[in-house]
Amino acid sequence: MRSALVGHELADVEVAEDNIVLTGLPADLGRTAVLGATVTGVGRKGKFWWLELDRKPWLFGHLGMAGWIRELGEPTARLREHGKAPLDDEEGKPRFLKILLTSSNGRRIAMTDGRRLARLWLGESPQTDERVARLGPDAFTDLPSSEALLNKWKGRTAPIKGMLLDQAQVSGVGNYLADEALYQAGISPKREAGSLKVKEIDKLRNVLHHVLEQAIEVGADSDKFPPEWLFHHRWGGSKGADLIEGQQILRETVAGRTTAWVPSRQK
Repeated sequence: MRSALVGHELADVEVAEDNIVLTGLPADLGRTAVLGATVTGVGRKGKFWWLELDRKPWLFGHLGMAGWIRELGEPTARLREHGKAPLDDEEGKPRFLKILLTSSNGRRIAMTDGRRLARLWLGESPQTDERVARLGPDAFTDLPSSEALLNKWKGRTAPIKGMLLDQAQVSGVGNYLADEALYQAGISPKREAGSLKVKEIDKLRNVLHHVLEQAIEVGADSDKFPPEWLFHHRWGGSKGADLIEGQQILRETVAGRTTAWVPSRQK
């Protein structure tokens, strides 16, 4: 989005009518609000994103579970939810389109969502928008120091897996990312957050940033994740495995989420 839109006018905007994704915002109002505006910046925090424009209001969005942003005509990784179905319909329009932004330079950005869990709305700024403001610092761009996390989690009896998934604590960490980071850091997902020592938090912090960095470098294409990652073994049933490097994988619910971990490695 930054590459395609920043510094350019929104020459055309198509917004699909969807009273769920648009959270009550009429499609024509959303189009009129941003059409002709110049994009001065693109912000992101966790799964939230926004377009900074040369006028107000600004356009905000949330990806939900399967929201997807791509530049049309450019190579892209497919989401698992897409299966093998064509990305575009018979008329060449992205399937499940929610918004299509055409820059004055001719480049086009689309957001699609077949599950309708994504959201689009208008707002004044990320500082005043309730949904964005209540998020914790972004795990990739603004991860707190080990000392800050130690103080944040001091006395907390909730499992560390839950703390990582709590977007008010740190935003942008999903289920598989939390499992991967805890696996690589050697920390049990059931450990009380307040029991972690600063050296353990330091290792978890470094591992988490490294996992995020590697995932981003390959465009979240899981086929390109390092072969030693737990990710390739974490699924149950025929997709999963009982062992990783000869050690048993346990699957259970932790902090309300299905969790894969290796007790012999994670303490």
